[in-house]
Amino acid sequence: MRLSLNNAIKLKAKALLLHSLSLPTASITLAFRNVSTPSKATTLSLTRRTTAFLRCGAAMATAACVQVKIELTETEKKIFDRLLNTLRHFNLQTELRVAGGWVRDKLLGKECYDIDIALDNMLGSEFVYKVQEYLSSTGEVAQGLAVIPSNPEQSKHLETARMRLFNLWIDFVNLRCEDYSENSRIPTMKFGTAEDDAYRRDLTINSLFYNINTNLIEDFTNRGIQDLKFGRIVTSLPPKATFLDDPLRVLRAIRFGTCDRKSARFDFTLDEELKKAAACDDVKTALGAKISRERIGTEIDLMISGNQPVKAIDHICDLTLFWVVFNLPPKVEPAISEECYRLSATYLDATWKLIQLTGCSSFDDEQRRLCLYSALFLPLRSATYKDQKAKKIPAVNYIFRDSLKRKASDAETVINVHKSLEKFLSLIPSLLSNEEIKLIEVDWGREFVDVPVTSKLRVLTGFLLKEIKDFWRVSLLMSALLYPTNIDCTQDIIDKHFQLDKRKDLFVSVENAIFKLATKSSLMAAGTSLWDCRRMS
Repeated sequence: MRLSLNNAIKLKAKALLLHSLSLPTASITLAFRNVSTPSKATTLSLTRRTTAFLRCGAAMATAACVQVKIELTETEKKIFDRLLNTLRHFNLQTELRVAGGWVRDKLLGKECYDIDIALDNMLGSEFVYKVQEYLSSTGEVAQGLAVIPSNPEQSKHLETARMRLFNLWIDFVNLRCEDYSENSRIPTMKFGTAEDDAYRRDLTINSLFYNINTNLIEDFTNRGIQDLKFGRIVTSLPPKATFLDDPLRVLRAIRFGTCDRKSARFDFTLDEELKKAAACDDVKTALGAKISRERIGTEIDLMISGNQPVKAIDHICDLTLFWVVFNLPPKVEPAISEECYRLSATYLDATWKLIQLTGCSSFDDEQRRLCLYSALFLPLRSATYKDQKAKKIPAVNYIFRDSLKRKASDAETVINVHKSLEKFLSLIPSLLSNEEIKLIEVDWGREFVDVPVTSKLRVLTGFLLKEIKDFWRVSLLMSALLYPTNIDCTQDIIDKHFQLDKRKDLFVSVENAIFKLATKSSLMAAGTSLWDCRRMS
């Protein structure tokens, strides 16, 4: 269920924490866009009472504690009810808080099934056993229970307990604070307060808590709600120190900066100080040295698979992180220009727009993802390096397998698409013509030398579709961007003069010509899913 924004929701201040002081209240109005009535805004009134308390035994700090009526799903109500009943059953003085992403997504009007519970005075494993015991006393049975031990070498810094309730896995972990060493992103962990835990999180929008005990949203940074409202990506602490502690936060900030704000009139924007810190040499060096390539690859894959992949890669380019992320092998031939990343970003932008123009139904999620990777690495398609056996390997293979640690099939698919482009480009003039014309010379292999001219187009097209299988449309779209091949349009590409409408028409015309060939011959014998594609069109 989404957070109800159709009615005014009053948010009241509440004194929190120890040794509170009675200070004047200040009223703040938060305006969230109404999902169901786009032309109107729903106003949320927030009255904040500032309270003072001791942090870490010394420093004074303030916290905003906000009472908001969140519309919980029926499943969430049942889960939270069982957890609160556990506290009452054992007379536990424990506060239960839902942390981070669930709170953020609820306020953005999004569904979220990722519930992480933070405990203030016990380990997650201790609490889940209490829940299990309580459920047994009522005749209920927990659907599953697991304890995942800490493993700092795999960036798993703290023990996590998991329990399956009402078909949802819930994670339980204690509140904590972190200390980082100079040369590692693995922190020293210890029990902390809710405020400690909020400030250790990467971004203010991810530092919000929903207190199950009190039905309060807690904003210990005093700006998380405001930043969420205005679409600001800001670190909880000074950005350079935040990124040097854990450089992966740079990529997370970029990814969250490209999140879809369904109920907002504008996108998220990266804070200027954050951008300066992300682009500094110290942070770039730390990102390359301290973060595993698997984690970098996971963040990039989430960006490419997201709703704004072009914006994400533009951020990476603007922050001069492209070659840090997409690290090249040594001694690439031919040499890659330092400015090549601009061409990569532009091809990605054109491909994304062309996918929208041709109709998103042309590609499933996996085809779209690998289509975007194919476009991003299109300027590198001819680049190779030599392995230990002096064998020439595509540089794109290195990027997927070593720089991003993605699965081998991703690299193979993108490389196959790139290899197919020359052949596809050679077929386009004939596919667009009503007559058999001389094909542009391309090395198709010896077996096709003696194919009759009248059958050549049909046979070669069938062979090409067999080669690239379900990704023939991806190859066609890439070819549409590169066609015609006898013109050097590099500067036009960089300047984004793609004439996308014409390229869309080219894509559709060639696609229809292939379908027409399929009806006249047995291209299906080539092992393609052409007929299924046609039915979906």
